[in-house]
Amino acid sequence: MPTPFVIACASNSDAILSANLAASPCLIGGALLHVERDAPSAATAYNRAIDATDSDVIVFAHHDVYLPRGWEALLAARLADLTRRQPDWGVAGAFGVAADYRQFGPVWTSSLGQIIGRVPLQPERVISFDEMLIVLRRASGLRFDDTQPGWHMYGTDIVCRARAAGKGAYAIGLPCVHNDRFHGALGPDFTESYRWMQAKWPQFLPIQTPVTKISRSGLHLMRERWNMRKSLALRAGDAVDTGAPAAELAARCGWADLTPAAG
Repeated sequence: MPTPFVIACASNSDAILSANLAASPCLIGGALLHVERDAPSAATAYNRAIDATDSDVIVFAHHDVYLPRGWEALLAARLADLTRRQPDWGVAGAFGVAADYRQFGPVWTSSLGQIIGRVPLQPERVISFDEMLIVLRRASGLRFDDTQPGWHMYGTDIVCRARAAGKGAYAIGLPCVHNDRFHGALGPDFTESYRWMQAKWPQFLPIQTPVTKISRSGLHLMRERWNMRKSLALRAGDAVDTGAPAAELAARCGWADLTPAAG
């Protein structure tokens, strides 16, 4: 019998994995963790995970994500509500951007030193996800695109794939800690992913992602690079040391236990 959900992760660091995702109470308590290593891209790693598991729901999480106590119960409650309200759903996420540019979370990010994203009172349809945590419904038939290069924007691509297939993509309110390192600038690999998305999804442009807007002209990418250069010192000052215990960060956010209240 398929398991209700499995957590899949592409990791290149046992130390980061052990200190964060693998330290999540639900995994210590017996939830299944599938780890992919040495994949050439995120899409390849995650498709391998789809093929290697049989759960109804697959949670794709970064190795530097921590899931607070009670997270798995909250996930079950949120997905039950989502299925009741939106039976067409294909993917869900912890952080997403709506068509009107509203950002839905909430998640703690160490690279910014704060909680980001509004708290959705109900499932909110989005046009992009942060890749930190994506929930895929196996019955949707959705997969990642093996031709997508690198490790950026696959969260936005899977939303576009869901939209093209007539499926829904939703932010559903799954508080968690992203104990990510500070990002000073966008590298050439990000530009490659941006150009790939431009070419693949012209019918959906512009698409606001958690980092920048994918537009036909590409001027927004240039603008984002300029803004990141100007704000480098300020952003570096806000970042939190990723060596801080993830469980402690969750507790500071008021997320020591996320178990839904009875009734």
